[in-house]
Amino acid sequence: MEISGSAFSAGISTIQSGQRRIDQAATEIAGAAFAAPPPQQSRVDATPESRADAPADLSESLVALRVGQHEAQVGARLVKTADEVLGTLIDTKA
Repeated sequence: MEISGSAFSAGISTIQSGQRRIDQAATEIAGAAFAAPPPQQSRVDATPESRADAPADLSESLVALRVGQHEAQVGARLVKTADEVLGTLIDTKA
């Protein structure tokens, strides 16, 4: 039974980790949406890195959002599988 308990714990922990990642990414995306636009620079003065900073940060946050989604889904599948295994064990024992 201890194996099943640790599987439940691991699943719940993974769901919570995914949720934290989603919350953080969503906060960053919302912050980027309401941030003041950067001052306009001339093409000569602007480096490629400075022009790409905002979109890169936004795309990193969007990727983190998707990673968090998958992490939470994996945790949910783990909990579901642990539940099914526990049900099978109880059915077998009874």
